[in-house]
Amino acid sequence: MSDHHAPLIDRVRLRSNQWRKLRSIVLNLATLDCFYGRRFRETGVRVSGMNRLEDFVKQVPFTTKAQIQEDRDAHPPFGTNLTRAISQYTRFCQTSGTTTGRPMAWIDTPESWEAMLACWRRVYEAAGLVKGRDRICFAFSFGPFLGFWTAFEAASKDFLVIPCGGLSSQARLEVMARYGATVLCCTPTYALRLGELIGEASGVERMSLRIQKLIVAGESGGSVPALRQRLEKLWDAQIFDHHGMTEVGPVSFETPDLPRHLTVIEEAYFAEVVDPVTGIEVEDGEHGELVLSTLDRTACPLLRYRTGDYVRKRLHRGRLALEGGILSRIDDMVVLRGVNVYPSAVEAVVREFPEVIEFMVEQKKIDDMDEIELLVETDPNIAKSLLKKLESRLRDTFSLRIPVRLVDGGTLPRHEFKARRWRLAEAA
Repeated sequence: MSDHHAPLIDRVRLRSNQWRKLRSIVLNLATLDCFYGRRFRETGVRVSGMNRLEDFVKQVPFTTKAQIQEDRDAHPPFGTNLTRAISQYTRFCQTSGTTTGRPMAWIDTPESWEAMLACWRRVYEAAGLVKGRDRICFAFSFGPFLGFWTAFEAASKDFLVIPCGGLSSQARLEVMARYGATVLCCTPTYALRLGELIGEASGVERMSLRIQKLIVAGESGGSVPALRQRLEKLWDAQIFDHHGMTEVGPVSFETPDLPRHLTVIEEAYFAEVVDPVTGIEVEDGEHGELVLSTLDRTACPLLRYRTGDYVRKRLHRGRLALEGGILSRIDDMVVLRGVNVYPSAVEAVVREFPEVIEFMVEQKKIDDMDEIELLVETDPNIAKSLLKKLESRLRDTFSLRIPVRLVDGGTLPRHEFKARRWRLAEAA
């Protein structure tokens, strides 16, 4: 990928190729006694009258995580959203369960798995990694997390891969320094935590590290300006955001010529950005919910899947991009005295203050109204002035008074994977 301009894409041809793949998937599903075969019949989908993408959008209803879960509950453990004999499935992964509290397993055939590896190779290409030169450190655990396994396997075809699961943070820094890692893959939260250990805290000096690029995913923070700036300064490296989902696979990547935008891999996904209430496609520049249909991961396909990701639609050189990355989870929004507040917006304010060591937002009901309080860890010597500045900045941003409270150092949880910094508290 050029550092200057992404190639201009012929959107008509792209749409034609998307429809060719989707039509094949839909025709196959209609003949099967599976999740979608039954849904087509129950909702009156007429495959014979589906001749273009517009017909697909008009006829095929949205798919929700709740519907998939219901199918799993009725047909455990993997449900019926499978297009091959169970004996052909060789890969197992599982969602984190952070939004529902119920992890969901996904299985893949070698062909569908390879399709996701191809998407990850697009991520590496966009970040400008060089085959045979770059060495990638993966600071993830070896759990059933699809993002790690697909990222690792895709990279292992072209780059030296350095797995750092099961190591302490200090040991990971030492490994990066010793073996000359040039790229770090992890969550933005963990990249921040690791970066703050560089120097006296770990004994690993910045000069001994060769990290030039960070590819971050798993949280929305990779496109938060203040957090990006802190990461760039700590690591003296370029930051590349990425996002994907266990349910669909690796979805988008950031390019040097379009910072803080995630370009959707539209060769592998038919993407829509819809009004969350009406379900109608929004205009360029407007906000909505990202809806995805898988085009290449056909062994466990999803059609018009409501991801729950709140994004801003941008068309750039013929490609769909998500301005500002994943802005929030739609179901994470809380209404405070008539104002819509998203966790990512609160994080964007907090990240403007590098003095904050860790933070958590507590949500509670007071007189039947939702309220939130920001809990922070910081140096006690500067706490009084910092809390006052934070409260003032939050008030300016949201036109709301959001109280900020100091908590003892080390009392808030630290995260290596998806950070959950929003918790429900008992009513006061």
